[in-house]
Amino acid sequence: MEVISDSSPSTHYPVAHKSISLDIKGNKTDIVICKHDDNFLVMVTQIGCMGTILRARKEESVSVDPTFNVSVVFGKRDVPYLLACARQLIEHISSCGSSRPLVLSLGLKDHSPGTLKDIISAVIDNRLW
Repeated sequence: MEVISDSSPSTHYPVAHKSISLDIKGNKTDIVICKHDDNFLVMVTQIGCMGTILRARKEESVSVDPTFNVSVVFGKRDVPYLLACARQLIEHISSCGSSRPLVLSLGLKDHSPGTLKDIISAVIDNRLW
């Protein structure tokens, strides 16, 4: 996974954001991470546009162990690795102390576990939470 370009976080209107481009398994991959007041938005594309949109959030409960809700807003519902990607990111966001939900867009050519693992690593390495 080679980073092609990297930009530092911006805090200008309307929201803080970070954009990176990198090569993941031979596919140019663009990632934009935005920190809104009420959500984190992560857009990942290898196809030049948004893809499957997922929403992930931590459920409030009295239980000691946290529970998370991940759902497809629209797009591919038959690719379980996309749900797993959103789940891993919301668990990381929560473990860092943030209660903001995540909206995740994945427009990918390659839905393999290795690609999604590299995407998760890149997002966590460039996180805004």
